[in-house]
Amino acid sequence: MTFGERVRELRQTKGLTLRDLAEKVGVGFTYLSKIENHKLEDGHAPSEKLIHKLAAELDGCEQELLLLAEKVPEPIRRRVIERPEIFMALAELADADLDAVYEQVVPKAKKARA
Repeated sequence: MTFGERVRELRQTKGLTLRDLAEKVGVGFTYLSKIENHKLEDGHAPSEKLIHKLAAELDGCEQELLLLAEKVPEPIRRRVIERPEIFMALAELADADLDAVYEQVVPKAKKARA
């Protein structure tokens, strides 16, 4: 799923028109249409500030929208900078190995948050 597809899905779920949402987040409805239809020109990607507003208005997950827009959420960016060697090693893993790491780590992370 692309960023634009997810925005459209969330917008339609909330029953908002392009014009409604555009007004709420302070952009033109044609710009929002271009986002949804993946028609933005190079250099016109939505800002993190706009993504934050979209997530808030659409009750969406800001981190999901940031990642779909190919932007790295701040908590992830911070950890990558703190521990680059770990993230470089993870990036080199084959999908099956990365899945195995995920299966080991996620239950532990959930327990730590509880």
